[in-house]
Amino acid sequence: MNEEIKHGHNSEVEYEREDLSVRGILLSFAGMALGGVLVYLVVAGLYGYLDKYANSHQPPQNPMVQQTGTDTRETSAADTRTEIDANFPQPRLERNERVEINEFRLGEEQKLNSYGWVDQKAGVVRLPIERAMQLIAEHGLSTTPEAGVVPPSGVTLVNQAAQRSDTSDQAARQRKKKEKQ
Repeated sequence: MNEEIKHGHNSEVEYEREDLSVRGILLSFAGMALGGVLVYLVVAGLYGYLDKYANSHQPPQNPMVQQTGTDTRETSAADTRTEIDANFPQPRLERNERVEINEFRLGEEQKLNSYGWVDQKAGVVRLPIERAMQLIAEHGLSTTPEAGVVPPSGVTLVNQAAQRSDTSDQAARQRKKKEKQ
């Protein structure tokens, strides 16, 4: 069975020529471009007028201030830096956030991992965190005080822990303990 498909021209089925035309599309694009340029010119003119108005109505400048130009609203980076450094109170804004936060973190890490005095007059010391955890694991924390005994202060606990962690003259201390017994 051989069926041939014939494509004929049907005059009743056609597209409508009244909807879109190339000329109409091009004219609308040209109108939008012309409108955009017109809006740009109006806004630029308005800003120019407002800038001239602001310049003409500026308050008189203090005679003690060095005159760098006619427009006192504009400052250079060097003027800003010296004004901030000289007059702006602490704390100041960060200049380089990554560098400053890295320096801060390194300082905190150094404090966590080193010995040092917190308050030398009161006898408060700082232990490395690893050593402090070892001491707590070895000796534990007292949770309940003995009856009739005042619990030791934090300063005393830290001093005792520091003395126990000092291994430099451990042999001499052991001899002293044996002599006392």
